Amino acid sequence: MRLHEIDDPDDPRLADYRDLTDVALRRVREPDEGLYIAESAKVIARALAAGHRPRSVLVQSKWIDDVAPLLTPTPDVEVFVVPVGVAERLTGYAVHRGALAAMHRPALRSVAETVSGARTVVVLEDIVDHTNVGAVFRNAAGLGADAVLVSPRCADPLYRRSVRVSMGTVFQVPWTRLVDPRSSAVELAEAGFHVAALALDDDAVELGDFADRRPERVALLLGGEGHGLSRGSLTDAHTVVTIPMSGGVDSLNVAAASAVALWALARGGR
Repeated sequence: MRLHEIDDPDDPRLADYRDLTDVALRRVREPDEGLYIAESAKVIARALAAGHRPRSVLVQSKWIDDVAPLLTPTPDVEVFVVPVGVAERLTGYAVHRGALAAMHRPALRSVAETVSGARTVVVLEDIVDHTNVGAVFRNAAGLGADAVLVSPRCADPLYRRSVRVSMGTVFQVPWTRLVDPRSSAVELAEAGFHVAALALDDDAVELGDFADRRPERVALLLGGEGHGLSRGSLTDAHTVVTIPMSGGVDSLNVAAASAVALWALARGGR
């Protein structure tokens, strides 16, 4: 490894790791600069296993032995070793997991390539909370979805909180970002997907009934935390599907709803 001990948080070599808690800044900066941040040895390992390339690694000295074996295939990567206080001043928070990696952001696939061969696809429309996005990816990986599509205003799946909540599954589930959700719905329909919108609607089909007769290929639309799916998405859908609720509760958190819906679709409604 190319180790560099640094005790100045203003060192320009550490620029990728500066102000990680400024969500608005990172939302713009990371995609524009072609990078994302992987946090913890476990997440870094999953990113490397997916073929992603590190730009550099930031680590506290006591964590070097955990990180070193991961970097054997990339011996030329710069590793910046910093004291605990420097890491906190630099990033804006206490880096309890010991290691961060600035990773090269992989090129996005086309929609057609992403859903090729898929049987179940999740489409996220304007879900702005990174925790929810990460949780949906974890559900997608664990409950049998083959791909995820995200709208232009959806939170970044590669933002460090999304990655952490997903337990690194954002690296294993194929995904891409849509340019125009309306045209993508048409593209999915033309590819043979039955577009199912998960929403509250008087004419909605109950999830169990839909899953019992699920079409071969399903694209499941999930809407944002506030107003749910747009009217356009509801119009584009072949079917509006709802999860029956009780106790005076009309709906679930979007991540929880995705888990229920994917579980039902994977098991034919049972």
